[in-house]
Amino acid sequence: MQRRAFLAALSTGAVAVAGCLGSGAQSSGGSGAGDSTSSGEYDGWFDDVSNYDGTVDRTGQERVTVKVGTRANGGGNGFGPAAVEVSTGTTVVWTWTGSGGTHNVVAENGAFESQYASKKGYTFEHTFEETGTYTYYCQPHIGMGMKGAVRVVE
Repeated sequence: MQRRAFLAALSTGAVAVAGCLGSGAQSSGGSGAGDSTSSGEYDGWFDDVSNYDGTVDRTGQERVTVKVGTRANGGGNGFGPAAVEVSTGTTVVWTWTGSGGTHNVVAENGAFESQYASKKGYTFEHTFEETGTYTYYCQPHIGMGMKGAVRVVE
């Protein structure tokens, strides 16, 4: 009987400690039409992305360039920067570097999708009119971690 009491006390203590620690994630609770993630840190979207180093602030700019095929994830399989914050009305221009083979840009929520391209200098652009977080990826290389995000703010 003492063993059962010990195990019960141990289980209760473990649950109490876990409840105090929490997950550390903060929910944005956003309701913007572009929301495809619910936390300020992208809900683990960048866990397998080698070149993610936080969100680059580009608010206030009319046009922002994101390179397609930057050095990441074992080759030319990254977006650079991986995550960018822009203002509503900003046009993001994805520009192919010519590295890493054929790429495309696909919004996880279906808001935009480029054609497949491999030629250096090819561009695709999308103007973000609504606030929210738009996660996107390259279809051929998503398994390698070729993912990005655009966070749109007022």
